Amino acid sequence: MTWKLQAITGEFEGQEVSIERDMLIGRHQDADLVLQSAEISRRHAAFLLKDDVLWVQDLKSSNGTFVNDIRIEHDKMLKEGDIVQFASIKFNVLAPAKVKPEIEQTVSEIEIEPITQAVEQPIQQPSEAIATAEIETPVIAEKTVAQQMNEQGMPELAARDNNVQLTRDGMPTGMGVPKPAPIPEGVDLKTQVEQAPVVIPESPSVVDQQLEEKKNTSVGLITIVTLVILAIIVWLFFK
Repeated sequence: MTWKLQAITGEFEGQEVSIERDMLIGRHQDADLVLQSAEISRRHAAFLLKDDVLWVQDLKSSNGTFVNDIRIEHDKMLKEGDIVQFASIKFNVLAPAKVKPEIEQTVSEIEIEPITQAVEQPIQQPSEAIATAEIETPVIAEKTVAQQMNEQGMPELAARDNNVQLTRDGMPTGMGVPKPAPIPEGVDLKTQVEQAPVVIPESPSVVDQQLEEKKNTSVGLITIVTLVILAIIVWLFFK
């Protein structure tokens, strides 16, 4: 993107100056844009390009730098149509031309050929072509005892009573009695754990507390009376 300056007055009147990088303006021969005028300082001003944006900066010139007839003290961003003036020399700012986007081809202009897919149909074989070996014979699984009992059902109570033989005491025969678990070695069942008696401290009753308080009160009164009598005796003795 290239900015341009079109000279309005001065020695470059009618000419255009392209700005593709930072440029120094002044009367010195080392300047990028040399202006031969006594009003122009040796290092008068500078054009700066920052992110494709054009700025102008005054370098403490004697006669100043103006943008749209206003003297600038700091960097000033320029736009299309601004008038930049160095002393009495004026330039018109021309912004870069905008690039027009190319016209994209629409989807409707693209011819899309239809894609046909052949659908394969399964081939049906006649029933006569099926080999007899392909016919699987069902395998009958043997039934468990539990399944047979479930199908037969529970016997009636009378039938169960006839099958069970009882002793004289009325206990069914043929039934095993479970044995107790064995006692581990080194365990004495006769040993008893002796527990020490727990002593519960007796809390004083309310009556005992009241008697103790009365006793303390009586002792206090007797002490006070004794002291008063002693004081009277001593007073009489020394009188």
